[in-house]
Amino acid sequence: MHELSERPAPLAETSDDVIAIRHVEKTFQQAGNPVHALSDVELTIERGEFVTLFGPSGCGKSTLLRIIAGLETQTSGSVSLFGQTPAEASRRKNISWVPQSSALLPWLSIRDNALLSDVVNRGADRAPHPERVHQDVDLVLEEMRLTDFAAALPSQLSGGMRQRAAIARGFVQGAPLMLMDEPFAALDELTRDSVRLHLLDVWERHRKTVVFVTHSAEEAALLSDRVAVMTPRPGRIAAMIDIDLPRPRTADLAETPEFHAKMNEIKRTLREGWKGDEP
Repeated sequence: MHELSERPAPLAETSDDVIAIRHVEKTFQQAGNPVHALSDVELTIERGEFVTLFGPSGCGKSTLLRIIAGLETQTSGSVSLFGQTPAEASRRKNISWVPQSSALLPWLSIRDNALLSDVVNRGADRAPHPERVHQDVDLVLEEMRLTDFAAALPSQLSGGMRQRAAIARGFVQGAPLMLMDEPFAALDELTRDSVRLHLLDVWERHRKTVVFVTHSAEEAALLSDRVAVMTPRPGRIAAMIDIDLPRPRTADLAETPEFHAKMNEIKRTLREGWKGDEP
């Protein structure tokens, strides 16, 4: 089978860690008043891991993800992506971003939306897409069960299919690090369950490093290798939970006692981090 090509500039091999976050603090100014969003965040993520930042709204998980992406700057502390700053990694197209909404261009087909990743990577280069890029697009659309809809416009697809197309675009980009900010939050429960499984299926094949944000304990337990449970603002990581459930994972896993034990551990750790208050 054709393997996805990794086109962006390779991250510097200065460490076995993809992400090393050290003593990160973040304070915003809001209406002239300081808001302490993150406090002394420490986190290390290795290559090929699927790590979830878990917690309710307002705990700083999306802020931390944006700092990793280079979209926000920490007030103090350091963030390293294989020895590069987030800004350097972003400039070299080593990060792909999957937002809460699909953010597909409505006038382009699903296939052309996926090809946008290559346009961004090549910048001013107007040459035709290399054959390997077409192969990447075809492969990922097939894996996301979108081949029959490649010529469709986003408005002709359901919300779940549009989000699958956004995930496909992220994989096609070829970046070694994928950041996902609650990508299923707007989907209904049945659609969300289906898209999660599609993501798992594609990730199992390509094993990109993923940092994923969610407020769903079920989602965190199903997808992750490890879950970082965050405290209320100012957010810090209260605990790292290993999700040592077998892979590949299927829908049947959610029916097992082991899965429910992990999900309950995540919820219990959250409650303890919130000092006994129900979020």
